[in-house]
Amino acid sequence: MQTLQFLPVSIRIDGRAIVLIGGGRVALHKAAVLSRYTSTAKVVAPEFHPGFDALPFERVRKAYEPSDLDGAFLVYICTGRRELNAAVKAECERRQLLASVCDNPGECDFISPAIHREGHLTVAVSSDARDVRRSIRVRNRIRQLTEKNLLDLR
Repeated sequence: MQTLQFLPVSIRIDGRAIVLIGGGRVALHKAAVLSRYTSTAKVVAPEFHPGFDALPFERVRKAYEPSDLDGAFLVYICTGRRELNAAVKAECERRQLLASVCDNPGECDFISPAIHREGHLTVAVSSDARDVRRSIRVRNRIRQLTEKNLLDLR
């Protein structure tokens, strides 16, 4: 049996500082999912994708500096620039912060699963960062089954 790299867990994030570095499309996707679970996060980027306007998060329009991680609990690194992502990740390691380097699972301390949420029930589908598209297909199938009442989640 092959050992998995990522342990599926649910982490309590209310009252915790979450920082997203980057303001592009990938960061927006991560932020949109995150906004379903918290309204307190800080996004740091020189520019923001227009969709960030609809999210409740603090936006800090500037280039990343290590001090942006002060007090962070979790960090999402989504700049689209490998060198910058690596620098932010190195700073997170130095500070012993858990970080997710978007689009680079080999550098992640945690990954985000494909999620279906219905009320207080959350179903998370993960492929250990090996087949994200399959995780999404399975999550979508779960969503279809619940919408058609074929999967009783009561």
